[in-house]
Amino acid sequence: MTPLSPLTIRGRTLLPVVQGGMGVGVSAHRLAGTVAREGAMGTISSIDLRHHHPDLMELCRQNPVQATLEAANQTALAREIIAAKALSEGRGMVAVNVMRAVASYAEAVRTACESGADAIVMGAGLPLDLPDMTEGVDIALIPILSDSRGIALVLKKWMKKKRLPDAIVIEHPAHAGGHLGVASVADIPSERFEFARVIEETMQTFDSLGLSRTQIPLIVAGGINSHAAVRHWLTLGASGVQLGTAFAVTEEGDAHLEFKRILADAKPDDIAEFVSVTGLPARAVKTPWLVRYMRQETKIREKIGTKQQLCETGLNCLTACGWRDGIEKFGHFCIDARLSAALRGDRETGLFFRGREILPFGSAIRSVRELLDLLVADIRPAVSA
Repeated sequence: MTPLSPLTIRGRTLLPVVQGGMGVGVSAHRLAGTVAREGAMGTISSIDLRHHHPDLMELCRQNPVQATLEAANQTALAREIIAAKALSEGRGMVAVNVMRAVASYAEAVRTACESGADAIVMGAGLPLDLPDMTEGVDIALIPILSDSRGIALVLKKWMKKKRLPDAIVIEHPAHAGGHLGVASVADIPSERFEFARVIEETMQTFDSLGLSRTQIPLIVAGGINSHAAVRHWLTLGASGVQLGTAFAVTEEGDAHLEFKRILADAKPDDIAEFVSVTGLPARAVKTPWLVRYMRQETKIREKIGTKQQLCETGLNCLTACGWRDGIEKFGHFCIDARLSAALRGDRETGLFFRGREILPFGSAIRSVRELLDLLVADIRPAVSA
């Protein structure tokens, strides 16, 4: 079998598999550092990493004002980057995922730069100002987009700033987990998000802008769960693939074992799409809280859809929050509280983001190395007794 071509980002040669960022502590230093040590790109999500640091949680409990909470988050992010880099032993790359929709995104970018991250990956909004925020810093910049129109817009804006993306992640809303890059749930099945179409249209955009077709690696994200799928998309013009859920359930994943069990055991009928408090559609496992919420969603909108609420955590994490700001068409719940409950493995009250496809090892929980061996070389682990 012909070996897969490596993924090259900012002069670094990597395995063509990227671990996606998963928020509120699911992808922290242990997962990202382990993935990087194996020669791939590991990703720390910058969202609310305090939960892995008891001293910071105690500090926030004693003084629960927004400034304290935000400072604690940035301290936690810096610690996680430094720990991941140490764990990586200089191999692969350690990236930081930053959501553009989060109020503190600029602070997270600054922390990533100052703490030695190798890359910043930005989604949940168009990262048009990312080149300005990182000017003079030797760090890879990787936007997450879903269609060729968004890619063309970012390329044109960045080129005016004399900067090109070091790679582009193309996320398919019909397959990925968590927040999805579409305006509404009805848009999810649109043909404009099909990988083959987006790759071809992006190549045409490269041609029109005078860029080489191999100048910016394209990384497809969503629905990748086998070596055959990796090989297929690399043959059709992608330079790499990104997976989230499959890495979340590895032995080295930073979430609670029960979190991993809930994701790994979920069947296709157990997964649902709904509108998040960010206003973006999202995909997650139908656990008791989500089932209750979706059943009552219309009633909640009618009752409190336009009423502003106090942020129950005090973090005010989002630029625009359906619950806090009374935005009727957005979701109405505290996403930080629900995701932190999931991190602890709380099946009753947690929100468990998950991709749609069957996982590479089914419901089995395996190591990062075994997952990468399967995806890159089609090497399957020996069946344990």
